[in-house]
Amino acid sequence: MKFDSPIFDRIRVKPDKDRRPKTGGPTCEWVGCTEAATHRAPKGRGREKDHWRYCLRHVREFNQSYNYFAGMSDEDVMAYQKDSLTGHRPTWKMGAGKGGAGPDVHTFGRQTDPFSLFGDDAKREQQKRAETRVIRNAERKALDTLGLDIDATAVEVKTRFKELVKRHHPDSNGGDRSTEDKLVEIIQSYNYLKSVGFS
Repeated sequence: MKFDSPIFDRIRVKPDKDRRPKTGGPTCEWVGCTEAATHRAPKGRGREKDHWRYCLRHVREFNQSYNYFAGMSDEDVMAYQKDSLTGHRPTWKMGAGKGGAGPDVHTFGRQTDPFSLFGDDAKREQQKRAETRVIRNAERKALDTLGLDIDATAVEVKTRFKELVKRHHPDSNGGDRSTEDKLVEIIQSYNYLKSVGFS
């Protein structure tokens, strides 16, 4: 670049002071205050987009006394808080579609519910009451291998184990080893039940 170029005939230097004219800007809307309004404060419920303009001192006073729920009853406040969980969007209860609402949503017609997944079955309730302690899946499998229910006692487990060992042992079957795998399962199941305190 040449210093005598006709394109660059002058160099602009940034001035040391800002020479732009200052505009006053908004003043505090608090009655009797003439300071600059540097903060905004909401005008209230239903007017969330409108704001007051206050100085720092007056916005602090406003925030200390501001109550969004002023004038609302307790029931309205509770309803507002409940709606805020879903972002004030409409919601529906589960199963309240075209098929109807309530406990009769699952209609099977002539089909049966053999495992009583959707109905109140006395056997299922009795089974729940029998499960006073937590039954692990391995315990269920071991009891199933022995052919017992989950509410079996230690005495029943031991009796059933002895009965099955006599039935499946090769010595009692004339040396037939075809049921040896079943015998191994029975012994493993009994040992597991014994280790968790069934006998």
